[in-house]
Amino acid sequence: MKLPLIPSRRISIAPMMDWSDRHCRLFHRHISRHTWLYTEMVTTGAILHGDVGRHLDFNQEEHPVALQLGGSEPADLAIAAKRGQEWGYDEINLNCGCPSERVQKGAFGACLMAEPALVADCVKAMRDVVDIDVTVKHRIGINDVDSYGFVRDFVGEIADAGCRTFVVHARNAILKGLSPKENREVPPLKYAYAYQLKKDFPTLEIIINGGIKTLEEIDQHLLHVDGVMLGREAYHNPYILSSFDSRYYGDQNPSKTREEVVLAMLPYISQQLEKYGDSGKGLKLNSVTRHMLGLTFGLIGARAFRQTLSDTKKLAIGNPSLLLEALLKVKDANHGASI
Repeated sequence: MKLPLIPSRRISIAPMMDWSDRHCRLFHRHISRHTWLYTEMVTTGAILHGDVGRHLDFNQEEHPVALQLGGSEPADLAIAAKRGQEWGYDEINLNCGCPSERVQKGAFGACLMAEPALVADCVKAMRDVVDIDVTVKHRIGINDVDSYGFVRDFVGEIADAGCRTFVVHARNAILKGLSPKENREVPPLKYAYAYQLKKDFPTLEIIINGGIKTLEEIDQHLLHVDGVMLGREAYHNPYILSSFDSRYYGDQNPSKTREEVVLAMLPYISQQLEKYGDSGKGLKLNSVTRHMLGLTFGLIGARAFRQTLSDTKKLAIGNPSLLLEALLKVKDANHGASI
C-alpha cells in the first residue's frame, strides 16, 4: 500500500497537560512513525510574552506534530499561530474543550463553545496568516446543554469560517462542580454525536476522542469517522502505538521492540541532561523517564520496571543507565525473551 504524501490524522495522541511534552512525544515517535502528535496546550500569552523557545521547541523527529493553542483573542491567536508555523509545526489546533476553571478565567477552552461566532473569528484570523491546517478540538456540549443540535450548529458555524478538521471529545464539559479529571470520566460518552457530525458534514474531517482504549474500539470508530484520537490509554499503555503503523497506515516496516525503544531514547536523554540538567531549567532524569513507566504494561515484570524507574535515590543520581537496569528486570522475568 502506498502511503499518502501528506501524513494522515487517522490516529493521533491527544494534547494532555503535564503529559504530552516534547520528551513524551519523542518517546511516542520511537514507537510509531506515523501517529499524529499534539503538544500540551500553550496559551497565547505564553507565546506573546513568555520564553517562546521553552514553549515551542520540539524535536524534528516528532513530525507530524501539531501545536495546540489556548486563547480567545483573534489577533493574539493569529500572532501565536504564525509563530507556530514559523517554528515548524504541521498544524495549529484551537482548544475549545478544556473545562478547568483556570482556563475559564482566561475565557477560553470549553466555555468558547458558547460563543461560536467568536471561535469562527479566531479560526479565520489564524487561517489568514498561516498555510498549515487550523483545526478545533471541542466537546459535544457544555453543562446541561446536551442536544445534538448544539454541537451541530457549533461545527457548522466554525466550518463556515474555513475550518475543515474537528476533533470531537464526545462528552459534555461541566464548567462548574467537576474537576478536569472528573470531566474526563463523569459526563457520559455519546459517540453517536460524532458519527452524526460526519453524516451531516461529509466533507469535513471528523476525529473522535474520549475513553478509547483498544484496537478493536479504534476499528469500530473508523467505520463512522475519519480518525481516532487516544488520550490516557496512549500514555499508560504506550506500546499500543506499535500496532498503528501497519494496521492504520499500511507501513509494513517492523516497529521497534520495547528494548529498541529504550536504546533509542538513551542518547537523547543523555544529550538533554547535558544540555539542560545544570542550566537552572530543572531538567532531571525523571523529566523524561516518567513518560516511559507504562512501556512494559501487560508484561511479566512490568511492576519491577516501574519500581526501578520510580526509585528516588537512583533517579537523583541522574544516570540514564537506570533504564537498562529496569529493562533487564523485565527481560529476566521473561527468561531473556525479546520484549
